[in-house]
Amino acid sequence: MAGDPADPGSRGKYADRLDPELWDYIDKVNSGYPPEIVAAPIAEQRAVYNRMCMAFRQGNPESVTVSDSLVATASHAIPVRRYQMANKAASAIVVYYHGGGFVLGDLDSHDDICAEICAGTGFEVVSADYRLAPEHPHPASFNDALAVFEWVAAANALPIVLCGESAGGNLAAVVAQATRHHARHAIGQMLIYPGLGGDETGRSYVAHASAPLLTLADIDFYRRIRSTPGQSPDDATFSPLKDRDFSSLPPTIIVTAECDPLSSDGEAYRDRIQAARGRALWREEPRLVHGFLRARPTVPRAAEAFARIIDDIARLGAGDEAVIYPLVGEKAGRPEGGAKDRDLSESQSTPKPA
Repeated sequence: MAGDPADPGSRGKYADRLDPELWDYIDKVNSGYPPEIVAAPIAEQRAVYNRMCMAFRQGNPESVTVSDSLVATASHAIPVRRYQMANKAASAIVVYYHGGGFVLGDLDSHDDICAEICAGTGFEVVSADYRLAPEHPHPASFNDALAVFEWVAAANALPIVLCGESAGGNLAAVVAQATRHHARHAIGQMLIYPGLGGDETGRSYVAHASAPLLTLADIDFYRRIRSTPGQSPDDATFSPLKDRDFSSLPPTIIVTAECDPLSSDGEAYRDRIQAARGRALWREEPRLVHGFLRARPTVPRAAEAFARIIDDIARLGAGDEAVIYPLVGEKAGRPEGGAKDRDLSESQSTPKPA
């Protein structure tokens, strides 16, 4: 996670493009997790990242109870954290995969986000503490993500919604692809500014290669540190957009930030699913950057975007596929003052190139 320094003179084209309160957030992130930290040892990066996450942490809603468990596998145990509404039975379960470039993050770094999803939807949330690179390169994180999903699926009969942020969005997508034909598959997936291995000559990769908080150089760093020697660029469990079959995926919502090099991945993934006659919506939130969930307490745009995400998860978990369709009378493009929803229904005929 890197970006422009706090000096307003170095903000370039983003100086007036982003709201002042978002710049306050960006400056605070960069003061707690400065761009140059990527040159430090991994253990130091994680310690600094975790301190930064704690600086933004919100208290969990009182209505949510939290408990930790372990998912046993043949070789190791995977820590998970469960969020449940006190005195209320859940009607669905969200399996959540945290962000951090496959290198950073844990159950604590995204604890409040999971708790707020639980409180906002009434669903149980299970957060997975998958193994991290470079100690555990690909496919370790995917294997753990899949194991947690299968553990949840075997333990109950409730509908499951997959949800992931950034690197976790990648994991949610590959789990959805791996389990689409299982008897207990996800009924929906919510991907939040995911990295899906898209074409780096595409729209947002070029326009926002040096965006605040995530640059193209950062993406390359995390991809290399996650890879094993000889990593195939066509491995769909590494880069979901490399898959050749996008059929039979659950109803999918992808939410990206306008000023994020990864935004085109959401557009491309939506197009691939629609081309396979599936249902998918891509929403690009205007004037926001990668990692905006943590800005929700102080940045109105981020708070509004998170509220939409929670509402979408609730509707996916309820099996409301109408959430995939545009609002009545809304044309493709950017609704005034709101997010950008494009080509939303499954009846879209010709997808845009990735």
